[in-house]
Amino acid sequence: MNTKARVAAPNEPIVTHIYTADPSAHVFEGKLYIYPSHDIDHDGPTNDNGDQYAMEDYHVLSMDTMESPCVDNGEALHVKDVPWASKQMWAPDAAYRNNLYYLFFPARDKDGIFRIGVATSASPIGPFKAEENYIPGSFSIDPAVYVNEDGKAYLYFGGLWGGQLEKWQTGTYLPEAAGPDAHAPALGPQVAELSDDMLTFKQAPKEISIVDEDGNPIQAGDEDRRYFEGPWMHNYKGTYYLSYSTGTTHKLVYAVSDNPEGPFVFKGTILTPVLGWTTHHSIVEFQDKWYLFYHDASLSGGVDHKRSVKFTELHYNEDGTIQPIDPYKE
Repeated sequence: MNTKARVAAPNEPIVTHIYTADPSAHVFEGKLYIYPSHDIDHDGPTNDNGDQYAMEDYHVLSMDTMESPCVDNGEALHVKDVPWASKQMWAPDAAYRNNLYYLFFPARDKDGIFRIGVATSASPIGPFKAEENYIPGSFSIDPAVYVNEDGKAYLYFGGLWGGQLEKWQTGTYLPEAAGPDAHAPALGPQVAELSDDMLTFKQAPKEISIVDEDGNPIQAGDEDRRYFEGPWMHNYKGTYYLSYSTGTTHKLVYAVSDNPEGPFVFKGTILTPVLGWTTHHSIVEFQDKWYLFYHDASLSGGVDHKRSVKFTELHYNEDGTIQPIDPYKE
């Protein structure tokens, strides 16, 4: 176990001895666990393909309270221990079921195509042992797991550009495929119900529809509202909240539904743009308060592949809408 720990205030890096991003926060056994990606420094290229994000492993962070030190529990899984993967261990997520902890993660397979894998452990901090193969029928990036009150478990995933989502519009990987026309419906995230053992899909993934208040699909050219990457699902007072990154406009936004598979109605912005190109988050209730976990590149002076996880309290209005957050406003 890594004993390095620090007490972090809201909107400050929760750890500073390593760079972390894409935080997935969960409460297990009354304790808060954060599953981020682990940014490393390198001299490789920066491009829309995401080559600058060369992450190789995962560390699990934990906090007893929001005021206690955030502990780095050491390496939980490395790409060299994933039989099917070649590189780029991007944003992960975790879940608990069947007396096991499951780590869901994307990586490029031996052909350079992003797939989603699963690893398991008896402990929330790992170490995790990866399955021999990726989830059959999986593709793209940013897995997010939601276990519903009825016991059904869903995997949400998908990201454009480096995440290759637009290359799967036909159901087959087409390396030269482009996204929809600006006036066509935007591509939505994918959702699939997981099997009872959490290792396969019960059915083929399907696209989630995100619409405006009038029921019209959000268009691909509507970059303030359209889906780009980083889906997250949570439930607040019986309503399902799908939140995600808009990518090019650098916002975290959300849409709501009475069904975990949608369609979802767009509602508004959660987090205004942060320093750095990417934005990726999770939302969790812990000790009777709600929190947004996110990242920015302030610790590295704006180097986008050296990011740091932060958190801030999240507040709802009486009508269930979320109060927008500016992380740099005093």
